[in-house]
Formats: sequence, structure tokens, C-alpha cells
Amino acid sequence: MAEPVIKIENFSKSFDDHQVVKDLSFEVHQGETFAFLGANGSGKTTTIRCLLGIMKPTAGELLIDGQAYNINLADHIGYLPEERGLYVDSNVLETMVYFGELKGLTKAAAEKKSIAYLERVGLADKQKAKIKTLSSGQQQKIQLGLTIINDPKLLVLDEPTKGLDPVNRELLLDILEEMKSKGTTIIFITHQMEEVEKIADRLVMIKNGQRELYGGVMEVRRQFGQNRIHLDYTGLLARHDDLYAVELEENNTAELAMKDGVTPGQVFKALAKNDMSITRFELALPSLQDIFVKVQQR
Repeated sequence: MAEPVIKIENFSKSFDDHQVVKDLSFEVHQGETFAFLGANGSGKTTTIRCLLGIMKPTAGELLIDGQAYNINLADHIGYLPEERGLYVDSNVLETMVYFGELKGLTKAAAEKKSIAYLERVGLADKQKAKIKTLSSGQQQKIQLGLTIINDPKLLVLDEPTKGLDPVNRELLLDILEEMKSKGTTIIFITHQMEEVEKIADRLVMIKNGQRELYGGVMEVRRQFGQNRIHLDYTGLLARHDDLYAVELEENNTAELAMKDGVTPGQVFKALAKNDMSITRFELALPSLQDIFVKVQQR
């Protein structure tokens, strides 16, 4: 297997006598979209800051392409921090071109990419506007533009959709999907679980600085699979009170709650013996929102 783009191994971070992160390990692979999840204060932003050399770890390794962060990696990384910051008295296009040049683009290339981006996000008419005249959502789109103007190979986003309305949230997610399709590796922090289900390949969830869940999105959902079966059928739904309770039954659709210790195979076998035809039989999977709440409360 290829070397992971990000490798965090046995990472711990303390501030004085307060340990924020404890023995955290996970990897992010080339070209994947990876969600970094946890409640406020669980250590996510601290981990990212240590990964990018903004803070020093107390223990462990945080590697990008097999090495600790250094200035030679900067041109290949885009970072959108939790705290946003723009030169609010500058105009939009000047600011984007300036940051493009800082990231190694020629002025002409930076201007071309900036104009294309502003058109993409519906801000083409704001090129000469001062940033302070823009709404917070518009400013956030500018901030994202500065982050991706150099087509980074690795994109690190801390709450990228925070404060955006649903339309602009979808626009941002579409942009991330486009970048992924071109090979960009993306790691993002979010509290929006539906975003994770939509675009993430894998995730790690931490609680009090320690890893609680790690793996593919569907894999994690299956770990928390509820003892419920969704059923579509024709004929009469049989009752097997020793195997399941019928929670919902309507228009030849039913939800069955399996009794403790009962397997889906046992239920299917029992149903198949009855005078009914089964057209759908699937184990219900909980949403990541439900899983997040359960993990944080346990």
C-alpha cells in the first residue's frame, strides 16, 4: 500500500497539566475525503495545528508525505482555519491575486484563476468591492478561494461550511467533490453529519482527545446497526413474536424490531416459510448523527 498522505501516530498534546489529546493514531490516504469528528473541545483543531507545525506535539508523530511539516510542503497544502481572517479594506480581486502570488502563481495566472473562481461561486460582480462590504457568507467563499487558488494536493478544512446557508453549503461541497475528482486529498472538521455521509470516504471520531471510531463511513454505520429490518412484501405479514416485534406496518411495508440474540437470517428464514413474497429485506443503518450523539453520551 502507498504511503499515507497524513500519518498521525501515538500523538498526545498537553497544555501545562491539561491533556487535550491522548495517544491518537489515524491515517489519511491519497485522494480520499476524510472527516475528523468530535464534540467541541475534543482536540480536533489542536491536532490539525500540530500537524501543520503551528503547535508542537507533546508526544508522537504527525507526518505529511512521510515527513513532519516544513516550509517545503507549504505550496502543496491549502488550510482553511477555524478562525477566518481577511484584509477587509482591500478589494476582492486584489486580495485573491495577492494570495495567489504568495503561493507561487504569476500575477496573470492568479488573476485568471481568481476571476474563474468568483464566477463559479456567484461573486463575479464583486471583484472590485471591498471585502468589508460583503456578507459573512460571501467572505467565507472568498476565504475558501484563497485556500484553493494554488490547486493544493492536500486540503485541510476546519468547519468549512460554518455559517453558510444551505445553497452555498451545497456549492462548497460540490467544489470539494470537483477537487477530489482531480486527485486532491481532503481532511475536514465538521459538525454537519449529513455532509460526512455525502462526501466522506472514511472518518475518525474522537472523544476527550481519544479515538472512539475509525474506518469507512458505511463500515462505521454497520458497527452501530440497529436490530431493525425494513421489509417490503406482498401477501400477509407473518407474526413471530419470539423473533421480532412489528413496529410499523403500512401499504405492504413494515419495520421489524428483532429480539435480543436474533439474527437477520433467522427472521428471513421464518418469513420465507409463510404465504408472502418479499421484495425488500434490509438491515436498517443508523445515521451518523445518531451515532455521533450515542458516542458522545456514552
